[in-house]
Amino acid sequence: MTASETSHGWLATYSGNFSIAGIIQFGPMRGRITRWIPLLVSAALLSSAVGQDAARAEAELRQLRTEIERIRGQVAKDAAERDRLTRALRTAETAANRARGELDRLRGERRTREQRRADLAEKKRRREQELARERAELAAQIRAAYLIGRDEPMKMFLNQEDPSRAERMFSYYGYFGRARADQLAAIEENLREIAALDASLETERERILRLEHEQKDEVSRLDKARAERGQVLASLAAEARARNASLQRLQREQAALEKLLRDLRRVAPQFPSDSRSPFAGMRGRLTWPTTGRLEARFGEARAGTVKWDGVVIAAPRGTPVKAIYRGRVVYADWLAGLGLLMIIDHGGGFLSLYGHNEQLFRAVGDPVTAGDTVAGVGDSGGRAQTGLYFEIRQGARPLDPARWFKDRQP
Repeated sequence: MTASETSHGWLATYSGNFSIAGIIQFGPMRGRITRWIPLLVSAALLSSAVGQDAARAEAELRQLRTEIERIRGQVAKDAAERDRLTRALRTAETAANRARGELDRLRGERRTREQRRADLAEKKRRREQELARERAELAAQIRAAYLIGRDEPMKMFLNQEDPSRAERMFSYYGYFGRARADQLAAIEENLREIAALDASLETERERILRLEHEQKDEVSRLDKARAERGQVLASLAAEARARNASLQRLQREQAALEKLLRDLRRVAPQFPSDSRSPFAGMRGRLTWPTTGRLEARFGEARAGTVKWDGVVIAAPRGTPVKAIYRGRVVYADWLAGLGLLMIIDHGGGFLSLYGHNEQLFRAVGDPVTAGDTVAGVGDSGGRAQTGLYFEIRQGARPLDPARWFKDRQP
């Protein structure tokens, strides 16, 4: 054992009474002063070293605290920017949802107009056939009247017939001719009306097509803005994760250094200076809400000690999302972390949740039945890839969705 180690052990044992004067005053030990001098010098040197270590540790701690405060400030700025981008992302994704809904409405209206034009074209074709037939019959009637009118005097003379009979025949032909002419006029008027309505429908169809193209451009613009904000948000999230990791490392270093300082301070004083088929009964009988690849399972680690409360099904954008069971929509809006989210109440305290959608097709209060398409798969809420997040809950307790479906995979 070195002199320094011996002195340290001795000092630890006699920490309460250590002083040079006390040693000199011991009568029996007065002759051994010379032997104690190296120990006293070692103790003084050790006290000085501890003091220097404490000073260095204090300086390092101050630097660490400064760095931690700087990183905390940056993390706070990142959080504020992330909140701003999240709000912007929500605005972009809800606007895109509305724009897609308007585009769907315009497409439906255009299809209705086109069907009406097709109906009018068929009606016009029938009227034109009727007009041609009426014209042919009128021409035949005129020819017959002409022939009768030319030969009638001779027939009357030879047959000795009553002249009034011929007069009546001429009257009948005149009546039928006028009636047929009126019918022709009515058909022609109807054709003119059809032509005018067809022209109006064509004008309306062109207007709707123009609006549809404009709406497509708007959807593309919103999708681009959404993608850009999503990329910035993902980049910011990656930076935030890196800064948080750095902050945690520095905090661990700070904790270790503070422990060292506590130890040094402890040593330093020793030295001088449903009712029908309720949902609960559907376990193992339901169909997955969409088709795709199971990317995350219930109970798997998500981040650190956090685990998944549901499943993630990777699927292409726009893939139909279907209600797993009958119920009523109780939530259909954007939610941070889950984007465009739909929640369906199935009764008995059971809920199903569908997140990260691109478009919601049902509104709060709408009833749904099993298999109804309620949304389209997307990447809303800042998700990196398209997919559906799905949960089943009973009250506040999440349940393993896989146990409720008849197939093992979606």
